[in-house]
Amino acid sequence: MMIALTGTPGSGKTSIAQELLKRGIPVTYASDTVGPYRLGTDPERDTDIIDDERWVSEFIPIEGVVEGHLTHLLPADRIVILRCRPDILKDRLSARGYTEEKIQENMEAELLDVILVEAVEIHGEENIYEIDTTKHSISECADYVNEVIKGTAVPTLSTVDWLYECGDMI
Repeated sequence: MMIALTGTPGSGKTSIAQELLKRGIPVTYASDTVGPYRLGTDPERDTDIIDDERWVSEFIPIEGVVEGHLTHLLPADRIVILRCRPDILKDRLSARGYTEEKIQENMEAELLDVILVEAVEIHGEENIYEIDTTKHSISECADYVNEVIKGTAVPTLSTVDWLYECGDMI
């Protein structure tokens, strides 16, 4: 079974993936697989340009967790979407040295549920599991991912509503 661990940059993907690895759960990092699909960079958005359609069509499914910002596009069995309050996301991305424009872009994507909407369109509501990393520790989030892997977690959809809670931040 392949589990996609995805979320806006700064939501906790890498930290949770590292915790899963410590627990013996196999993790593949999407960043290690996209090299051949890199088309260049977008200097205005300070990001790599990936041929994501080709990457998705050529991706060989794995057993375990695949971590990364675009993994919800892959043919995963279940999708875990990490969510983070936009104001906390801003602090995390600022600490990484992101530009104000890049921070704003990611805050807006989180606020507007961009990854959630894409994931539902591709995988259906019954395969989506959201967790608010703002309210849970890395260990608690890893516990939840493990429940998703085991099939004991109940799919959650739209349990996070930043637009209602934080809409005035943007």
